[in-house]
Amino acid sequence: MKTLFKLPNLQGSKRKKIIVSSFLLSSICSFSQETQKDTTKVNQLDEVLVSAVRVTTQTPVTFSNISKEELQKRNLGQDIPILLNFLPSVVTTSDAGNGFGYSGIRVRGSDASRVNVTVNGIPYNDAESQGTFWVNMPDFASSVESIQLQRGVGTSTNGAGAFGASLNLLTDATSKEASAEISNSFGSFNSRKHTVKFGTGLMNDHFEVAGRVSNIQSDGFVDRASSNLKSYFLQGTYTNENTLIKALVFGGKEKTYQSWNGLEDPEKLENDRTYNTAGEYVDDNGVTRFYDNETDNYDQDHYQLHWSEKWNSNWSTNLAFHYTIGKGYYENYKAGEDVTDYALEPQIIDGVLVEESDLIRQKWLDNDFYGTTFSANYKNQKLDFIVGGGYNKYEGKHFGNVLWTRSIILPQYNFKYYDDYSDKTDFNIFAKANYQLTEKFSLFGDLQYRNVNYSANGNDTGLVDDSFNFFNPKAGLTYTINDKNNIYFSYARANREPNRNDYESGNPKPEKLNDFELGWRYASAKAKLNINGYYMQYQDQLVLTGDLNDVGAPIRENSGDSYRLGLEIDAALYLSDKWILQPNVTVSANKNKDFVFQRDGVLQNLGDTNIAFSPNVIFGNALTFLPIKNLQLSLLSKFVGEQYMGNIDSDGSKLDSYVVNDLSVTYEIKTNSIFKSIVFSGLVNNIFDYQYESNGYFYTYDDDFSTPGQISTIEGAGYYPQAGINFLAGLTLKF
Repeated sequence: MKTLFKLPNLQGSKRKKIIVSSFLLSSICSFSQETQKDTTKVNQLDEVLVSAVRVTTQTPVTFSNISKEELQKRNLGQDIPILLNFLPSVVTTSDAGNGFGYSGIRVRGSDASRVNVTVNGIPYNDAESQGTFWVNMPDFASSVESIQLQRGVGTSTNGAGAFGASLNLLTDATSKEASAEISNSFGSFNSRKHTVKFGTGLMNDHFEVAGRVSNIQSDGFVDRASSNLKSYFLQGTYTNENTLIKALVFGGKEKTYQSWNGLEDPEKLENDRTYNTAGEYVDDNGVTRFYDNETDNYDQDHYQLHWSEKWNSNWSTNLAFHYTIGKGYYENYKAGEDVTDYALEPQIIDGVLVEESDLIRQKWLDNDFYGTTFSANYKNQKLDFIVGGGYNKYEGKHFGNVLWTRSIILPQYNFKYYDDYSDKTDFNIFAKANYQLTEKFSLFGDLQYRNVNYSANGNDTGLVDDSFNFFNPKAGLTYTINDKNNIYFSYARANREPNRNDYESGNPKPEKLNDFELGWRYASAKAKLNINGYYMQYQDQLVLTGDLNDVGAPIRENSGDSYRLGLEIDAALYLSDKWILQPNVTVSANKNKDFVFQRDGVLQNLGDTNIAFSPNVIFGNALTFLPIKNLQLSLLSKFVGEQYMGNIDSDGSKLDSYVVNDLSVTYEIKTNSIFKSIVFSGLVNNIFDYQYESNGYFYTYDDDFSTPGQISTIEGAGYYPQAGINFLAGLTLKF
């Protein structure tokens, strides 16, 4: 395997982890200058890690910031998308129904594969699927300093292009003081989280080591949708007045029972909402059973090395190297499979030709992702200029094994029925600047060139060998009315390559997007208000069809011309010293233009149709009450309007609107004894016990066999039920 640096001839991934970890930590230890440090400057250097991908109020980009303190109040084990659920234009879902295990996020109707995610500026999206699998980073919120969600195209960034949003995570900042923390939470569905954190504080004013280990388990709301998640985080920092060196090693190990099938049976959806068809089979006695290892198993480890340097009052630079290794599989019981689909020959058993059999299979992924990102920043009173880029390489092995069959004899144990390989390189370079034209006007410009080369010899994808050259310009203007108000306008162009699943489904084209944003920001001591209008015009947008492939991944297809037109409003109103109101609302129209569909064997132009999974109304609100010092109660509300799960406006593809209310409580006791403080946290989700589905799928197929000579289009749909009222309670001891 290729890596950032040459490794000795090692056997097994564990030894590889030890070698890389040692390299990163020893890199920090080699810096030992004895210069006095300034804490404020160190915090500023921490921000340099994400300066290439983040924005401020002087940038004509729509965004929301979430601090560590805000995350901690609700961080009781649920995934990061669930913690972001109440942000503007955000819709989240959970396969297990309670926010543990596999969860997803959509922003402005765009699914997670179109939300560009970076950790300290390093791409996190899977290079092939472009998705983000938060289950591989359980409890990562406990190691996050801040998050910025940019809606729309956003700024130039690393990794795949953002077609709905960018999500930038910055890990824990350097701390001057030593600290330790033990956190435990328990809740419904046998859910629990155990976290231990530590930080040495700055030793000799220069060096800090901080870390975390976590264990999360949950049975899930859905039957057998269990999660067993383990994770770790280790960060070493060296700093002086102008230098910041950070080495990070973090990762996770997950085992989840699959719950991606959803429910198609209306009777069960009404009366048996936790029913899970995954692993279902009928034994020799005609009894329905469930395979006990219908699980997803994956290990992922990340290594990052960052060097930030402030050269003088104007210039600073950032250089980073990263390496991610992942390996795992999911296991399925498959009933009545055609054996030739598994490279097996039909066999004559007891005089009968057997062509189908129940079987147990594993599908494996063994991949490496590595590269570098870099940037240089020049600042003076009028100009803030950044030039940078990145080079990343992905190498993935896909293979499948048959472990057992009911009706035929395997040629060998653990029979390998396919063995594929994928290779992808991604290079980008950009330059962007904010220039203060006058006291009132500032100009923003951003130019990015991106080159992508993707090859695969997939069993499903066939032979793929594509190259893409994308030019992504952006420009905008900000007008500062006074110290409380500014208005901005921006235009951004984005291009994006298809993902692996798109190639499996056909012959996809790359997508193109023109994003126009117009907004007004108001900020005072008593109120903050952001109003933003957007028009996102797509060409060859890869929209979700609503259907899933055989491993639960969504299927997409190019839709020709389409658009998203919307208005977003979010505010923070400080009603008094004790009451805070934080509402947000999005009203939008999301349309495919002149959408063509073949129904009953006849090609039809359906005109303008709704884009799948794009509700026209999303409303969120947080009402916070501070009755006494260190006690906070928040009522969190979310309304998601009706949406279609397909693109043909079929009534059978509708996902009903829903509203959910959560109650969050935190109380901190400051002590002068063993602990610095004791924090009690409580979360009651869905307090009104509302039955709803936040996600689903829709499919069609042509029936040309029931009535000879006649084709009838058949529709079907499935839904993912979410939990009714449930709770989580936590206790955190801070040393």
